Amino acid sequence: MKVSDVLSLAYRSIRSHKLRTGITVAIIAIGITALIGFTTAIQAMNEKLMESFSTMGANGFTIRFKERNFRIGGGGGDVELSKKGAKKQKQSSLNKVLTEDESELFVKRYQFPGATVGLSTFSGRNNIVSYQSSKTSPNVLMMGGDENYLFLNGFSLLAGRNFSKQEIQSAQNICLLGYDVASKLFKLNRSMAVNHVVRINDVPYRVIGVLASRGSSFGFSRDNLIVIGYKSVEKFSSNNSYTIGVKIDRLNQVTNAMGEAEGVFRAIRKLNTTEESNFVVERSDSVAEKAINVLSYLTAAIVVIGFITLIGSAIGLMNIMLVSVTERTKEVGLIKAIGGKSKTVRQQFLSEAILISLLGAFFGVVLGLLFGNFLAVLLSAGFTVPWKWIGYGIAICGTVGLLAGLYPALKAGKLNPIDALRYE
Repeated sequence: MKVSDVLSLAYRSIRSHKLRTGITVAIIAIGITALIGFTTAIQAMNEKLMESFSTMGANGFTIRFKERNFRIGGGGGDVELSKKGAKKQKQSSLNKVLTEDESELFVKRYQFPGATVGLSTFSGRNNIVSYQSSKTSPNVLMMGGDENYLFLNGFSLLAGRNFSKQEIQSAQNICLLGYDVASKLFKLNRSMAVNHVVRINDVPYRVIGVLASRGSSFGFSRDNLIVIGYKSVEKFSSNNSYTIGVKIDRLNQVTNAMGEAEGVFRAIRKLNTTEESNFVVERSDSVAEKAINVLSYLTAAIVVIGFITLIGSAIGLMNIMLVSVTERTKEVGLIKAIGGKSKTVRQQFLSEAILISLLGAFFGVVLGLLFGNFLAVLLSAGFTVPWKWIGYGIAICGTVGLLAGLYPALKAGKLNPIDALRYE
């Protein structure tokens, strides 16, 4: 009997037991859907994390407060993550914020070739911006920055111009509007915002530029912000910790630049050689790597759940195939009576089990991709296809079908044709 004939018989048998086959396929598909769906969503989240945290590029790094509160989306992000349950440091100096004076002194002293240095500070996310009768919701993120803030954080201008160094130092009431804020106050005429006066928490500020849209990150807009000069931040909040951003024009010099930056800032903070640094020098793409490492644990948990589901479906498939052997005992006897070999019978039952598993894999992959990318859309991440996990899923299902059908196939192959024909 040809392989095509064996496959044809297996397919006809599957079609003749639609309900039983459907239930088994559904069980397998659920496991694969969970595996592919969540790995698709996690891969999309990984890509979004890398995009969100790497606005400075691989050739940038930051100096910041040791206890980190970081925002997804760089300077304009909207999701705040913080360390919880951290033990209190015995030395209060370990929790010492970066002050404005220290940050400015670093800018003056740090003279690494090809380095661009900028200061920024976070000033809350509950701000209201108004213009005439229009007003935003009280959820606008305010950042204080300098003339290098846009360059270091990956922003570009839709209209207007950037801050000048003189404007920053003189603490002028000027600002840059995020795309969403400009849209709320000026509708479709966002560029018209330039040179108009808006009120930030009732304090008048002249708009000198409108930022181009950066989209959203994990369902939160990265354009719902306003940027003012860092010396103006004291009008709205005090005791802020500053972040120093540095970008090097040569990628192979970043490590040396980070080492020199740490040495300069340790001297500014008057730390001796035995004291631990009470600040962090961190490469811009390292935050994304840490977040991705956290997501890898979630991936492992999902894989375990998927495997448990597939083990259950393998047991169910084997039981169904054993029932099928019992039901088709006469059919097996007839095949053997007309010259069919035990090998052919085994191939037929194995093919049937593998086909059922692969059907489950097919529906599981399709549903998993739809489910995973639906989650990705909710998180404002791009469409993605985890080819590696799809390959794993199909291979696993094929193996499940092979193992689940092996014992029933051997049992069917060992049937005596005379006894099988007499079976009722």
